[in-house]
Amino acid sequence: MTATQITYDVADRTAVITLDRPEARNGYTVQMADEIAQALAEAEGDTGVRVVVLTGAGDDFCVGADLSSGRFTSPGEGSAGDWVEPASRVTRPMYELHKPVIAAVRGAAVGVGSTVILPADFRIAADDSRFGFVFARRGIYPEGGSTWFLPRLVGLGRATDWMISGRLIAADEALASGLVTELQPADRVLDRALGLAAELADSVAPVSVAVIRQALRQMSALPSPQPAFDLDSQLIAGCGASPDAAEGISSFLERRAPHFPRRVPDDLPDFLPW
Repeated sequence: MTATQITYDVADRTAVITLDRPEARNGYTVQMADEIAQALAEAEGDTGVRVVVLTGAGDDFCVGADLSSGRFTSPGEGSAGDWVEPASRVTRPMYELHKPVIAAVRGAAVGVGSTVILPADFRIAADDSRFGFVFARRGIYPEGGSTWFLPRLVGLGRATDWMISGRLIAADEALASGLVTELQPADRVLDRALGLAAELADSVAPVSVAVIRQALRQMSALPSPQPAFDLDSQLIAGCGASPDAAEGISSFLERRAPHFPRRVPDDLPDFLPW
């Protein structure tokens, strides 16, 4: 893909999307949002990509919106219509993606730098990184669906504290609260993310991961487990004819690495409710 504010690279079944404005500490722009969304779409459609890594060039992941870069609001103030704000242009497709996403964060991840990583499955951060949902301190509002994502990760009380106060959050607090999944020294963050991506690409079935990823998001928000019971019965009923299930069992019994034949999105079950 052609892009000027991010880079997109695929190697070893991993797509790496890098915010690439280090001279501006990866300040987020509308153009950057659209380029990330295009990269996610490309990764989704590439059957050779098993995992996506999102990271930033330089010392910081993203210091927030670059307000000097142009308009971030709808041309019709207060009436969005079909317009989608820049953070949601990324978090929505990331949420809908059928492939696991690993965010590798160093330095500052403030404002949209914090909200854009919430739909990721793993958030690996530097032990000196810092986060902040600073919207109230700027007289603006949270974006990217973060008022839905954040309470599910850290609880409503913690999300209320962070969003209403707008205070900065140190790495150890982010880890203890569940905002990040692990901490690493700054110079090890990306290597750790790529290592995890390689492990996932080698050991888990793409179709299974796609179904599990979306089922966790879709089913956990429902008021009753009944839809999950029904879906599980359909999914398990099909395992007997699944070449992935056969390969998973064979590779386990033969003590070898699996080679799952089914691919995303072509081989997803056609009865999935989402």
